[in-house]
Amino acid sequence: MYHSIDHYREDPHLVTVTPQRFEGQLAWLRARGLRGVSMAELLDAQDAGRARGLVGLTFDDGYADFATRAVPALVRFGFGATVFVVSGRIGSYNAWDDGPRKPLMTVEQLRTVAGAGMEVASHGRHHVSLPGTGGTELREELEESRTSLEDLLDQPVRGFAYPYGHATGREIEAVRSAGYDYACDIRPDEPGRHALPRTYIGERDRWLRLRAKLVRHELRRRSRV
Repeated sequence: MYHSIDHYREDPHLVTVTPQRFEGQLAWLRARGLRGVSMAELLDAQDAGRARGLVGLTFDDGYADFATRAVPALVRFGFGATVFVVSGRIGSYNAWDDGPRKPLMTVEQLRTVAGAGMEVASHGRHHVSLPGTGGTELREELEESRTSLEDLLDQPVRGFAYPYGHATGREIEAVRSAGYDYACDIRPDEPGRHALPRTYIGERDRWLRLRAKLVRHELRRRSRV
């Protein structure tokens, strides 16, 4: 689980990884015979029993640096990824955050990264905590965000990521009912296809920490099967 790939002077919420560190993390994966892929590719491979050696790479929020910094590095390594986009803020900035302002991808950038083979999925309309929404707002966050992205890209949107990783049984069922094929969480109480656990990756994660996180994630996944 990544967010932003960029140089920075302050990063109070630890959402930013420098380009140099990011490329080092991708190189670490490749050196171990692992390949980064989108969540759609990973799940399709799991369904077919051929997911060995694949790692799902996700980027929340849809920052512009995904297009300018992350995608060029991913393409050089032959990797794929999924970016979860806040549909109501396309071309704007991270208004939900009290940290430094970061630009979000424009429509043209979204089309470019999709054309480069990256999966574009939904992160809601306005990046709100879904457990605090009423029924109508919840449906709008899920359904309108998906429809608008599909209209922009002229392709299906299969995935969703819960803003802030906040999801109860109500939101998980709503995502399933809205027709999403899968949804990403962070540390769900009951993992499943619509509450997939992810591991945060940050600037401090070099090879020892990456190995520890990979092992921990696999142990958590196996313990919930």
